Amino acid sequence: MTNRREGPRRRAQGELEGLVLEALGEADGPASAGWVQERLGGGLAYTTVITILTRLLAKGAVTRERSGRSFAWTPVADQAGLAAHRMRKVLDGESDREAVLASFVTSLEPEDERLLRELVLGTEPDTKGTD
Repeated sequence: MTNRREGPRRRAQGELEGLVLEALGEADGPASAGWVQERLGGGLAYTTVITILTRLLAKGAVTRERSGRSFAWTPVADQAGLAAHRMRKVLDGESDREAVLASFVTSLEPEDERLLRELVLGTEPDTKGTD
């Protein structure tokens, strides 16, 4: 017998932000927090959605415009842009940027290292099999 409390699964850091951005990306235009809340389902509180949208606004991942008494939200960045923002934030917090970048690059899988090299050199990434 286990004494574990059953409850909602704890989400990974940034997971909700990614889900909110994904939902906004599916909207036909600017969307309300209520629309995002409905789209996500799962019993997420309206205040939680507002908090996530406000954090995304501070990160430059969304914009907002007045819509009646509320706001309509539009994505500016996608999940990849949000991940890049988090990576930059970590890097900005380190004093030895060269050591951090060197450690990061040497820890990459060979395919990721190749892709990064192509991106840095400005060459076309090898995308065989895609249009």
